[in-house]
Amino acid sequence: MAVVIASDLGKDIAGSPLLRGVSFKLERGDRMTLSGRNGSGKTTLLRMLAGGASIDRGKLRLQKGAKVALYDQRPPRERDLTLRDYVLSGAKQIVAIEHELARLEGAMADGAHDEATLGAYAAAQGRLEGHGGYRWRDRALVTLHGLGFQDGDLDRSLSSFSGGELTRGSLARVLTGEPDLILLDEPTNHLDIASLEWLEQHLAGLDAAIVLVAHDRWFLEAVGTSVLELEAGRARFFSGPWHAWRKEQAARELALGRAIERQQAEIERLERFVERFRAKATKARQAQSRVKRLDKMQRVERDPRDDRLLSFTFKEPERSGRVVFELEGARLEVPGRVLLENAGLWLERGEHVTLVGANGTGKTTLIETLAGRRPLAAGKLRTGHNVAVGYVSQHAEELSGQGTLLEAAQRATGLTPGKTRALLGRFLFSGEEAQKPVGGLSGGELRRLSLAVLVNSGANMLVLDEPTNHLDVESREALEDALRGFPGSLLLVSHDRALLDAVGTRTLALEDGQLRSYDGGWAEYVQAREARRRAEVGTAAGAPEPGTQKAKATKTKATKTKTTITKPARKPEPNGRPAPSKNAQRAQRKLERELEEAEKSLRALEDELADPAAWAGPARSASSTERHAEAKRTVEELYARWEAVAG
Repeated sequence: MAVVIASDLGKDIAGSPLLRGVSFKLERGDRMTLSGRNGSGKTTLLRMLAGGASIDRGKLRLQKGAKVALYDQRPPRERDLTLRDYVLSGAKQIVAIEHELARLEGAMADGAHDEATLGAYAAAQGRLEGHGGYRWRDRALVTLHGLGFQDGDLDRSLSSFSGGELTRGSLARVLTGEPDLILLDEPTNHLDIASLEWLEQHLAGLDAAIVLVAHDRWFLEAVGTSVLELEAGRARFFSGPWHAWRKEQAARELALGRAIERQQAEIERLERFVERFRAKATKARQAQSRVKRLDKMQRVERDPRDDRLLSFTFKEPERSGRVVFELEGARLEVPGRVLLENAGLWLERGEHVTLVGANGTGKTTLIETLAGRRPLAAGKLRTGHNVAVGYVSQHAEELSGQGTLLEAAQRATGLTPGKTRALLGRFLFSGEEAQKPVGGLSGGELRRLSLAVLVNSGANMLVLDEPTNHLDVESREALEDALRGFPGSLLLVSHDRALLDAVGTRTLALEDGQLRSYDGGWAEYVQAREARRRAEVGTAAGAPEPGTQKAKATKTKATKTKTTITKPARKPEPNGRPAPSKNAQRAQRKLERELEEAEKSLRALEDELADPAAWAGPARSASSTERHAEAKRTVEELYARWEAVAG
């Protein structure tokens, strides 16, 4: 039975249409994601479904008695409650049943054993069992733990939490209330990767209909079962996962482009005929017929949406020394807590390294230290020759200040006003938008401004802390493309697993107070992490610990990752050394043949993986990443053996 049915919903804002033709049906277990640019009406639609915004046209039908809950990132208004009491207050219907049971138990203790009282007690008991019985509070605690809270947080006052923690508390309250229709507006904000993974599994297992807005592509793929596309007031429903909708959208755009070209060619042909023969008596009837065809022709048009897309590349930076950062015996601490003790790190030129870890483990502290913005408590940090660091903080605090967007960009870049305007135009700030006050910029605008400054900096070492914050999907993909093509070095902190998967060649993880290094990107890290967890469980149960792992965690300084494969143009010269033996020459020729085959296989695999279908979803992406990494490792191993023989 459908939980919600929307039929041709419409909404006007200030007399102009915002939404038109919104239609869908959701049953329990359906999870619909909303797609559309900022301002397309996604949040407004959620509020319409929650009853917080009027519906100007169409019909909305909810299942009788259905409970609707909206999470819209707003922190709780009450600040004198404990976290536990606030979250449990989201399940008022269950609390009401418990109060009813307590009242009936009191009545029975006073001697009321009539049929009506006993029947009411049995009915209330049944309703409570329908919600999981008296253990429903335990499930609420599981939700809080899944979203990153600890037992010590439960009885703290809400006034003692940060804004991000309060929004996570609001999300926990919505999930604990067991609604039939859950409306989620950017639930992934303020969650670390562990909490994101928990939330994905939790939402997929709920007996409820879900409508959600998110910009995290991995999350959308893992959770969504359908997509409602909102563009320029129009709505289009697609039944299927997020990657399938993206593929269909691309095919639709391609087909539409061809249809427009064909129709335009037909229009031009008809217009030429009319223009040439309208005045000729012998052709007047035919010309008039074509005029009527032109008048009746239904023109094929693209959606009237903003076609501006963020697209940029980094210019070739100056070459740095081979070692970019070397951290030795480092201690990182914040007031009252040591984050890392005796940590080491080695980062080489050209490496694209991602840094992951739970919230509060010290990721931002570490990269601020490497970027020279925070001193070490102990140890040594060496920065390589000619290293120019480009740093973008999590909230772009480095660009805060007075004045307009144009003035802030000029201060940060040193460019002339004309060149600054040209730079801002590439990041979708055109015309009068450059005169916006910095203090009034949205999160997404401030992030685009920070990227514009970064691109102009010429830095050869990028240190980025959550650069996708407030960016929509299209802008995240533009950033991904730019970082993949960046020829310099990169250290990236992000909760966007799609970005980590696409960009990283080595993963640093802050785990259990240690800094560990894993060869490969996000997919290889997940495999190594799970293998380590299985080994720990096996060891605890008395099973022998596995002897090998595909990716081995080590101290960071001991791990150096070769990120490029370049075959020598010719065999090395002897330089006076004795000529190799015949056996050595045969071994060398054999290795060269194997190397050629391995490189051929690697090129064939890269051609295969150029197909977007190879990256359709987390599982396919992980498999493709693993195959590619394995092929690269084979080539690298053969090179090492060839160099040893060719010596």
